[in-house]
Amino acid sequence: MEKITSNDFASPENMRDFIAFYKRLAGQQEPLYRLDDFFGMGGAWVAFRHDDVATILKDPRFLKDMQKLAMQHNKQESAQENTSVGNIVEWMKSMPNMLTVDPPDHTRLRRLASKAFTPHMIEGLCPRIQQIADELLDAVKERGSMDLIADYAYPLPIIVISEMLGIAASDRNQFREWTRTLGEAALDPRQGAAVIATLEEFVQYIKTLLAEKRAHPGNDVTSGLVQAYDEGDKLSENELLSTIWLLITAGHETTVNLIGNGMLALLQHPEQMRLLRDDPSLLPAAVEELLRYAGPVMITSRVAGEDIIMHGKQIRKGEMVVVSLAGANLDPHQHANPEALDITREENEHLAFGKGIHLCLGAPLARLEGQIAFGTLLQRLPNLRLSIEPEQLVYNYSTLRSLASLPVNF
Repeated sequence: MEKITSNDFASPENMRDFIAFYKRLAGQQEPLYRLDDFFGMGGAWVAFRHDDVATILKDPRFLKDMQKLAMQHNKQESAQENTSVGNIVEWMKSMPNMLTVDPPDHTRLRRLASKAFTPHMIEGLCPRIQQIADELLDAVKERGSMDLIADYAYPLPIIVISEMLGIAASDRNQFREWTRTLGEAALDPRQGAAVIATLEEFVQYIKTLLAEKRAHPGNDVTSGLVQAYDEGDKLSENELLSTIWLLITAGHETTVNLIGNGMLALLQHPEQMRLLRDDPSLLPAAVEELLRYAGPVMITSRVAGEDIIMHGKQIRKGEMVVVSLAGANLDPHQHANPEALDITREENEHLAFGKGIHLCLGAPLARLEGQIAFGTLLQRLPNLRLSIEPEQLVYNYSTLRSLASLPVNF
């Protein structure tokens, strides 16, 4: 059997036929697969069974702090290589946020960020999200066609998170350029300099934003975090910068791909799309199934905080463990007939948002945006269909399953 490499977790070919790739991964004889090298960071273990992935995500012995990673080459060599992944790791070490640290720092940072995602606040966004969805479709309805990514899936969540953070509408396209550059360069070892330049531009923008909010505070999340920092609420300047960066990027990027991947899945399963159009009450269950079947986040990672024995294998302290969320969501031991898209699925304990203390903070917002995005498309565009053949679709080289575009007619 051909050896699996880290490239396989990001290749457009495997994103196109992700079920075939994860069947290949699940077909390995060992429940923990050993990668010789994970994007230049040394060897890593890969867990892909649902129970193993859930266990690792909940186990406090598996850490998020990349400073605990025992790199298999010295720092001087790493600096000389100037690789994209190495540069991102070093940047994340200096710019901590709740996704890159462990308790007690994680607890403190998540508590501050969670003030923006209370159930009451999310519920209050419903009318505005619906208005945005309708306005986006109003803008294209006379054309009879659109790129569902550029015209709908991308602007909807970026408008929502920008308004939550108090960011000017004129700056939204710049975020897309930065996130696109980082997405394309992050896994290319030759793009280390481009990654750092983009991150520095992004951070400089946030510094300017914070200065504006300090001078002219508003009723937005950024102003609230600036106030917490100024009042000494145990938030360092780099933590403040990195938290805003995280909310901007995570606040839209995954939802863009949930909408894009989810609509493609429905278009390729017309009986499911018809069922959902005829019965909008199925929207909550449909979003959960689309998260399981076509969720954007393929993998995440942890670092062993101590020597750990799992399935008879010794995971040494400092070794990386890659957990395959997509593999877990296709595990037949957890999900009946996992290769089928079934929006009426009742038992659906998927791991698209992770699990444990790092469970996605924005999950309620993503669910709401998904329900409104899918529901509005299906009700307003009853003749929605692909305008190209599925094999012509282009996927990005990324550990997120993301379409470069999704041309549709209606």
